[in-house]
Amino acid sequence: MAQISVLLADDHMMVREGIRQLLELEDNICVIGEVGNGIECIDAIYKLRPDVVILDINMPKMDGISVLKRIKETNIKCKVIVLTFYNELAIIQDAVQNGANGYILKEADSALLIKAINVVTSGEKYIQPAIAAMLRQSKFIEKQKGVEILTKRELEIIKLLVGGLYNKEIADDLNISEKTVKNHISSIFRKINVSDRTQAAVYAIKNNLVEI
Repeated sequence: MAQISVLLADDHMMVREGIRQLLELEDNICVIGEVGNGIECIDAIYKLRPDVVILDINMPKMDGISVLKRIKETNIKCKVIVLTFYNELAIIQDAVQNGANGYILKEADSALLIKAINVVTSGEKYIQPAIAAMLRQSKFIEKQKGVEILTKRELEIIKLLVGGLYNKEIADDLNISEKTVKNHISSIFRKINVSDRTQAAVYAIKNNLVEI
C-alpha cells in the first residue's frame, strides 16, 4: 500500500500532536513534518514535498488563504485540506477558489479527515457535508439561467457525490461501472457549468437538487 505523506500546518502544538496521533493509526498515512506558521509551511512544502498539507486558516506570518494563493501561483504539486474552526461563507469560498482540495471543520468527526486525505489523494475534492448543508442557506452560488435538466440517473449520482462518495462507491451503490459514473459526472459538470466535485456539490445543495 502506497504511503501518503502529510504535512501539518497549525499554530497550536497540541492540535498538531492530536492530528499526528490520529493519522499515525492509519497504515497508509505518514506525517513527515509539522509547522506553526504560513512561512514555515511554504518552506516545508518545498523541502519535504508532501502529498497532502493539512492547513489551518488562522496562522501567524502568513495565513492559510495566503498559503493557498502561494501554492496556486507557484504550481506546487500537493493537495491541501483546510482544517479550521472557520465556517464563514466568505472564507470557505475564498479557500475553494484558491485551490483548497478539501474543507473540514475541526469540530468534525476525525473519520472525515481520514476520508478527506484519501479522497484528495485520489484526485477528487472533499467538502464536509455539514459545510455543504450550511451553504444551502447561503448565496455562495447564484442560480444559473438555462441550466439543462439532469437525468434521473444524474440526480442519483449527484446526491451520492454530495455525500462524499468515491466514484467506485457510487458505482457499487448504483450497480453500474466506474467508467459509467465518470461519464455521468462529466455530463453533470457540463450541464451545471462547474469544473469539480466541490462546486457541483455546493451547486446541487444551493439549487435544491438534493436534500440534506
